Amino acid sequence: MKNSVRIEREKIKLTQAEFAKEIEVSRQTIHAVETGKFNPSVLLALRIAYFFKVNVEDVFKLEDSDRGGFGK
Repeated sequence: MKNSVRIEREKIKLTQAEFAKEIEVSRQTIHAVETGKFNPSVLLALRIAYFFKVNVEDVFKLEDSDRGGFGK
């Protein structure tokens, strides 16, 4: 899954630590999400999108390999 968390965060000039504090997770969680090492829960993905005032689909996108056999 691709995401634009880093881009959205940098648009509003927040560090990973500042953003993590705002959404009540660790800085390490933000780093892992931004680098694609961790896919957030649905709840966390929604909280991230809500914080940025965008739809979750604007921040998180499925890659072709994530779609499985559907959507082709």
